[in-house]
Amino acid sequence: MGKEYTLQEALKLAIKAEKDSMDFYLKAASVSVNSRAKQVFRLLADEEREHLRSFFEHYKGTEFGDLSSFMASPPDKTSANYVALKKAVDRETHEKKALEIALQEEEYLIDKYTQFARDMVDPLVRGIFERVIRETRRHYDLIESEYAQLMGMVHESDQDIYVRE
Repeated sequence: MGKEYTLQEALKLAIKAEKDSMDFYLKAASVSVNSRAKQVFRLLADEEREHLRSFFEHYKGTEFGDLSSFMASPPDKTSANYVALKKAVDRETHEKKALEIALQEEEYLIDKYTQFARDMVDPLVRGIFERVIRETRRHYDLIESEYAQLMGMVHESDQDIYVRE
């Protein structure tokens, strides 16, 4: 059985996860050569920034400082995402590998936020987690689509053509 989190513990973990994801996507965008992948990573970073802002509004702790300073702080170089991205960049397959890492991270966040939402008593905060879960599922679909495009797989917009032929 998993650990039960208090509201503030869940928000703290979510804030950290969103900051790590935002930093990951900003770094992935900066090293991407493929313009579509670069655009997807920038979009995802912007959306993670909004998730972080939503969680931050309800967090009562002080260890992150103010929101602007926290968002501008350097990436956590010990986070699993950062370490994985550095390895991916070194392999010269950064867009492909970064997208794979992103898929894993979004899937993890969906599971974790679903657990948090289930345990939330405050309906406002539960609603925030539920909204972020929906948006994170959309992120997963967007990343999956971009990955398929990058790998030369049939894109979902082309599937009707292939099914009918």
